[in-house]
Amino acid sequence: MAVADGTVVWLGAEQPGRALHPDAEIVDLDGAFVAPAFVDPHVHITATGLELTGLDLSKARSLEHCLELVRTFAAAHPAGVLLGSGWDETTWPERRAPTLAEIDAAVGPRPAYLSRVDAHSAVVSTALLDVVPGSTGFTPGAPLRAEAHHAVRVAALAGSSRAQRDSARRATLDRAAAHGIAAVHECSGPQIAGRADLAELLEFEHGVEVRAYWGEAVRSADEASALVGELGVHGLGGDLFVDGSLGSHTAWLRAPYTDENTSGVGYLDADAITAHLRACTLAGVQAGFHVIGDAAMDAVVAGFERVAAELGGPSVAARGHRVEHAEMLDPDQIAALARLGVIASVQPGFDAAWGGPDGMYAARLGERAVALNPFAAMAAAGISLAIGSDAPVTPLDPWAAVRAAVNHRTASNALSPRAAFAAATRGAWRAGGVRDGVAGTLVPGAPASYAIWEAEDLMVAAAADSVQRWSTDPRSRVPGLPPLRSDSPLPRCLRTVHRGETIYKA
Repeated sequence: MAVADGTVVWLGAEQPGRALHPDAEIVDLDGAFVAPAFVDPHVHITATGLELTGLDLSKARSLEHCLELVRTFAAAHPAGVLLGSGWDETTWPERRAPTLAEIDAAVGPRPAYLSRVDAHSAVVSTALLDVVPGSTGFTPGAPLRAEAHHAVRVAALAGSSRAQRDSARRATLDRAAAHGIAAVHECSGPQIAGRADLAELLEFEHGVEVRAYWGEAVRSADEASALVGELGVHGLGGDLFVDGSLGSHTAWLRAPYTDENTSGVGYLDADAITAHLRACTLAGVQAGFHVIGDAAMDAVVAGFERVAAELGGPSVAARGHRVEHAEMLDPDQIAALARLGVIASVQPGFDAAWGGPDGMYAARLGERAVALNPFAAMAAAGISLAIGSDAPVTPLDPWAAVRAAVNHRTASNALSPRAAFAAATRGAWRAGGVRDGVAGTLVPGAPASYAIWEAEDLMVAAAADSVQRWSTDPRSRVPGLPPLRSDSPLPRCLRTVHRGETIYKA
């Protein structure tokens, strides 16, 4: 492969390639393989970096271990807001979250914010609660959810220093580059990290490309255009919350949770969704929604169908509007999203972490859990998929995400290796509005965005269906992929290049 000015200009056999480009710098793969770089279409850059550089509670094995980690970190970092994330009480023997009193005992009279692994609830200290008094939704002894959680999250981030936030951003983007990721989509919003964080992030320089989304609903095309121009974002979507999460019992369900007498929380109804979609479609702005529960998806589908009836299906499809997560869909909803050209930004790591008969999904939903994350049905219906992480909820590790999609805990929901890899590369570029037909591939005319990997022998995996759509014969030149069995070691990144510039080298 020959690259000039950030573009692939030639592909073929070695001898004519060297003859055509005698003065080129030569990078010998030495047994490694090269593939299109990944794009992660759903990340929270500052929050991920704060976990990487701060208190990571994902390794807590019990409630007491969690509190021990908090005490140790507080003693070593006595100043400022104590920020931590990643705890998951469903994996602990105690099966409960820390209480306010336990957090106060661990950190003393200082602000502390410790978010659950799904980032939709948190436990905090009294000192942080005092900054946002009267938060609705606060129940003594229980984690903060919904609007109360949104308020304390913004307050906690505002209490960190600019140096702390910039260090976090660099840690996240460095981690992305070291895992073969050339671009990420930041999913921000007023309830995520706020305008100040977004402005700082857009000023931050790094080799990994950042596309920014802002999750704030609008009601008119003029409002949509003005907000995009004011903030410098690429779309009004990402984590525009229609509901919350399954782990925090805030995903909006048609029927109550199996383990708690609630049907979750709906933040936007069909009318608000319709208004936002209409405004963005008329303004030529990409819209999107965070939607997990089946009732939330009902509202989203209703909104899309209303706008399509008013403005025409092609007008809606042309904008490449998105749904994020889309975990709980029925066949009618899948058909509607496919018909309307909606792109689904999905996270297979969720199923790897919480799926299966003994996982959190089964505890929350019972028999409904087996139907979650129906990637195969979505792809078969024609929905364009983009695979990402929702970091820090799951790690910035695209090969792990691809492997999770291939090894779905409900086998009928799994993707083929080729489909999963395409969704993490070409599909993710397309989700970000790049529809040139070559981004995410390595052919002449494509951007030279690729990664070099050390891996086991490559293989061409056959499709699961009985009719093969491609040949597995090596002479067919169908590109191979590393083994993606659940026990296979993942490839190690040796170099990441974005538009011809090296942004990571091992």
